[in-house]
Amino acid sequence: MITISNLTKKYGDKYALDHISFDVKKGEILGFLGPNGAGKSTTMNIITGYTAYTDGTVNVDGYDIVENPVEVKKRIGYLPEIPPLYLDMLVWDYLDFVYDLKKIKTDNRKEHIQNVIDTVKIDDVKKRKIGNLSKGYRQRVGLAGALIGNPPVLILDEPTVGLDPKQIIEMRSVIKELGKEKTIILSSHILSEISAVCNRVIIINKGKFVAEDTPSNLSAMIGTSHKMSVSVSGDREKAEEILNSFDGISNVVCVSSSAGTYNFEFDARLDEDDKKRLFFAFAEAMMPIMAQKEIETSLEDIFLELTKTREKEEGNDESNI
Repeated sequence: MITISNLTKKYGDKYALDHISFDVKKGEILGFLGPNGAGKSTTMNIITGYTAYTDGTVNVDGYDIVENPVEVKKRIGYLPEIPPLYLDMLVWDYLDFVYDLKKIKTDNRKEHIQNVIDTVKIDDVKKRKIGNLSKGYRQRVGLAGALIGNPPVLILDEPTVGLDPKQIIEMRSVIKELGKEKTIILSSHILSEISAVCNRVIIINKGKFVAEDTPSNLSAMIGTSHKMSVSVSGDREKAEEILNSFDGISNVVCVSSSAGTYNFEFDARLDEDDKKRLFFAFAEAMMPIMAQKEIETSLEDIFLELTKTREKEEGNDESNI
């Protein structure tokens, strides 16, 4: 649905985007991850036709955004970080206005608007003034506006910023449901947001791509050690001695304790036989294992490691912003 090739955006001699290329398949939710100022919003503004670019090509559903800007805009629903809402309008009237603004020509106007309202779950506020709504509901109204006309592509820029935990969960649920039918690009600097809803991640830093893969595959890309945790009841020093004596275990740290039970985390390369030997070692010491599990590498760890590695490779070059 979206093909970007060698996209470049310069401000003077500074690169906001430095020759980036990627595709987004139909029905895919792509997470665009990076710190503030990395180039996420710039890329989205270019795709939507809001910002001009310096070089490269952008195609949406087979249409070039320069040669066929109107056709491209018909296929995109855009939710910027701050939705452009008219606070004095009622929710229904605003969506009715957006319907006219997009020049949609159908005979089922009211049905279409109601379907959008049902999709983003704002039926209970459709007759209320937008300015009187919470930020969470305003975000949903903005998303509803993006969905008017049933575009096949959604561009969502920081869709949950400023929302409370309950509102974040609700917005994630809506985005996941929309992803069953639409192609979505979702930008965020919140790592848990990306891992919760996206099936592919692009990490961008200082206008350059750092990595691109599924969240689960990114950990293999940086070669992180497998981490494990174990909770043991008994003597702390003896437990540390047993753990440190095992080949394949390193960086043992006691992270917490409670009522004589100590919780350790460590880097480990243990097969099933090693895990059995560890179990029996603690059993022989009369120290029962209360819990044991592997710790998945978090997206936060992956992001920090990849961006740190890229900066080292570039010698901390500050020419790209």
